[in-house]
Amino acid sequence: MDPLTHPAVAPPAGSLRVFVVDDDPDSVLMLVLLLRHAGYDAQGGCSGKQALDVLVKFDPDVLICDIAMPDMSGWDVATEVRQRMGEKRPLLIAISGQYTKKRDKELGRFKGFHHYLTKPCDLNVLFPILEKAKQA
Repeated sequence: MDPLTHPAVAPPAGSLRVFVVDDDPDSVLMLVLLLRHAGYDAQGGCSGKQALDVLVKFDPDVLICDIAMPDMSGWDVATEVRQRMGEKRPLLIAISGQYTKKRDKELGRFKGFHHYLTKPCDLNVLFPILEKAKQA
């Protein structure tokens, strides 16, 4: 059984569903385990294709996506998600090794991401975003 797509313990009913995609499997596993520990229904994958394939099966409320992946960039994933799901799409969170407030505004406005965070993700920033999504 794959620990990224099959949790050892069932998440609480009604948990926010979060899918993490990054080409670094260790980063994905760490974030998925932290999210599960916090009570989220989290799964992960290591390619943009996996993220798109999981949309139908897992139907995430939130998609956390690395921008720089070799098979398919985070921009391409976000574009495809918007095309496939329209307004019903999940909250899109871009993650990257570089961050500036100006870039955050540009990306959110022009690239379809709702938030842009640095890697590794600061849980003090990520968890309030997820809590807001849960209440929406």
